[in-house]
Order: sequence, then C-alpha cells, then structure tokens
Amino acid sequence: MFTDTANTIFQDVIKKYHIINTVDQPFTNVYDKSTHLLEHLLYRKCWIDTVQWHYEDIIRDPQIDPVAALTLKRKIDASNQDRTDMVEYIDSYFLEQYKDVTPKSDATINTESPAWGVDRLSILALKVYHMEEEATRADASASHKAACQTKLDILLEQRVDLSTAIDTLLSDIQNGDKYMKVYKQMKMYNDDELNPVLRNQK
Repeated sequence: MFTDTANTIFQDVIKKYHIINTVDQPFTNVYDKSTHLLEHLLYRKCWIDTVQWHYEDIIRDPQIDPVAALTLKRKIDASNQDRTDMVEYIDSYFLEQYKDVTPKSDATINTESPAWGVDRLSILALKVYHMEEEATRADASASHKAACQTKLDILLEQRVDLSTAIDTLLSDIQNGDKYMKVYKQMKMYNDDELNPVLRNQK
C-alpha cells in the first residue's frame, strides 16, 4: 500500500534529522529523482515539515531576540511556501499516474486531494515521534508520561485511520469511483502584485 511506503519514509526522515538535531544541518535526499520520483518527493516533503516543526519550537522561546525572531519568521514563511509547492508536486505525480483513468459517470470528488492527505500524514509522523519522546522521557513525572502515552495511543490510531483513508482514496481514483482535481494554491501574501504592502514598495 502507498501509505506503508510513505510512513516508512517519514519515520526515516525524522530519525535522520534527529541524529544532528539542528535546523541548520544540510539536506541530502537519499532517493534519486529520476528513478524514484515519488519517494524523492515524500522524503523532501517530510524534511521540510521536520525543519519547520523545530522552527516553530524556537520562535516560541519567550526570550528570543526580536531581530532573530523576525529572521526566523521569514524562514517559516519560506518553509510554508516550500511545503505547499511539495504538496502540488506530489499531486501532480498522482495526476500523471491516473491520467488514463476514465471516471465513472457517478464518480465523486474528495474534499481534499491525495497530497493534502499526505501532508497531514507527514505532520502526524512528527506528532507521533515527539509524543513518544515525551511518553518515555526519563526526567518526566509518571503522570506526565501517562498522559502523553494516552495521547500517543490516539495519534497511532489516527495514523491507521488516515493511512486507510488515503489508500482508499487512491484506490477509488484508480477504479474511477473518485476523480481528483488540483487547485493550485493562490496565495496572495508573497506576490508583489497581489499583496498591497509589497505592491506599494515598488
């Protein structure tokens, strides 16, 4: 199943990141784009999410220098754009994959595209990793660990449900029971023609 591969890649990415465990570490994609495109995209997607997860931790430091916070905010903005771009690349992969499928006359569209489900699955992998850390943290209280274990159990159940939903959606698209459309993200705040603040700087 597709999500077996995706979940394995996400876990590998998160473990790899935490070997050095810094947002400034270099990125190397272990999958060749020309031979393993989907895996390449999934690996890159989760790396972006993992770095951004830690950006979000850092910027919440109440003692952070305001200048450093602004610099980090710019990095988070750029990361969000990268994240959105990767979702669109993954959806483009699926569109190509199923381009020859003729939807049935009663086929329906899903509320979200496959890649936005993948986006949620990648973030969920990060939640699972960090909640497991908290549930097993040696210096945490027993009550803290128990509460985190309860949350971890729910997250693991959620991963099973989300994985099943994504695999079912892809199967439905392949069988013509569902069809997919991709609406490119029409973000306005990075566009110097659409954001009035940027436009006025020109």
